[in-house]
Amino acid sequence: MQVTTDANAPWLIVGLGNPGPEYAMNRHNVGFMTADLLATRIGGRFKRAGRAQAQVVEGRIGPPGVGSRRVVLAKPMSFMNLSGGPVNALRDFYKVPLANVVAVHDELDIDYGVLRLKLGGGDNGHNGLKSMTKAMGAEYHRVRFGIGRPPGRMQVADFVLKDFSSAERKELDYFVDRAADAVEALVLEGLERAQSTYNS
Repeated sequence: MQVTTDANAPWLIVGLGNPGPEYAMNRHNVGFMTADLLATRIGGRFKRAGRAQAQVVEGRIGPPGVGSRRVVLAKPMSFMNLSGGPVNALRDFYKVPLANVVAVHDELDIDYGVLRLKLGGGDNGHNGLKSMTKAMGAEYHRVRFGIGRPPGRMQVADFVLKDFSSAERKELDYFVDRAADAVEALVLEGLERAQSTYNS
C-alpha cells in the first residue's frame, strides 16, 4: 500500500529504545543506534525537545535542493513502553502526517541483521509500537531490524534487554549502517522502491 503525502511535509524518524547508558548496547536499543547514525550523517546533535519527553535533531537528507527532504530525528526519553506520548507530541508540534512517521525498532521474528520495511500492521508484542499505535493509530512506517529469537528458554524480556553478543557486535555497525540507508531510501524514494532494495 503506497501512501502519498505532501512533498513539503517533514518526516519524523523515531528511533525506539530506552534512555540511559545501561541500556545503550541492548538489542532493544537498535532504534536509538540507527537514529544516532542518521544524526551524524546530517551533521546534527540530539537536544531536548521543549516540553516533549524526547531528544530531537532537525535537518535534511538527500541531495541539496528540491531533492532533499526535511526530517526530524527523535529518540523518546520516556522508556520504551511509553513512547507513544512523546512521539505524538512531536508529530503535532512539527505537523507531520501520520504516513510520514517512521519507527525504527528491533524485531524478534526476523533473523539478526535482516531488515523489513512496511506501512502499518500490528505491534507483534513490541511495547514501543504498541504505545505509538495507541497514541496515534497504526498507519505509520516501520523499519524492522531483526534481532532473532532468544536462545533456549530465555525470556523475551531478558533477551531484548541484554547487550548484543560479541559475535553479533562484529557485524552490528554494518547492519546499523544499512538500517540508516533504508530509512533514507524510504524517505527519498518511497516505500516500494525501498522495500525492493532492503526487504531481501
